[in-house]
Amino acid sequence: MKRTSVFVTIAFLTGLTVGFFAPNAARRTFSQGDPHAADLTAIEKLHQDDIRVTLMQEHKGMLDLWTEDGVIFQLGQPTVLGKKAIQAQYEKVGAEYPGFKVLSYVPKFKEVRVFDGWAFEWGDNSEAKFKMSPDSPTVSVRSQGLRVLIRQGDGSWKIALTVGTAEPQ
Repeated sequence: MKRTSVFVTIAFLTGLTVGFFAPNAARRTFSQGDPHAADLTAIEKLHQDDIRVTLMQEHKGMLDLWTEDGVIFQLGQPTVLGKKAIQAQYEKVGAEYPGFKVLSYVPKFKEVRVFDGWAFEWGDNSEAKFKMSPDSPTVSVRSQGLRVLIRQGDGSWKIALTVGTAEPQ
């Protein structure tokens, strides 16, 4: 395992522990007066960008959402380590299914916690509908998961880690 991946995993577990058990780690919501309001606004922009590029299947835009050492853990799938591997995964799906089209994508995050340049968000009941080809039936999936985000120098946020499941409906 790459050193950066180990770091992300350790940081993730440490952040989870600190974020969930620290006395000042109150639930963060998108409200005025929150000391993390600018972070939450930037995270919401990441969410909107994620929806936009996913619906368009704009692979470069999708890749731009990730850190260089991003990690994808999805139940029943091989772990994807690093931006180059994520790019290869996008390209593989595009090559195997040239008519692939996302019809809807509605991520539903229940909570976002911000702590020292890291954000942890979880959600369930996220929904997506897509077609593998123009002639194929519509596939509906429901997912749940956890994402770890890292604040960038310009105040924007990128995805460092996703852990999730997706089940056909």
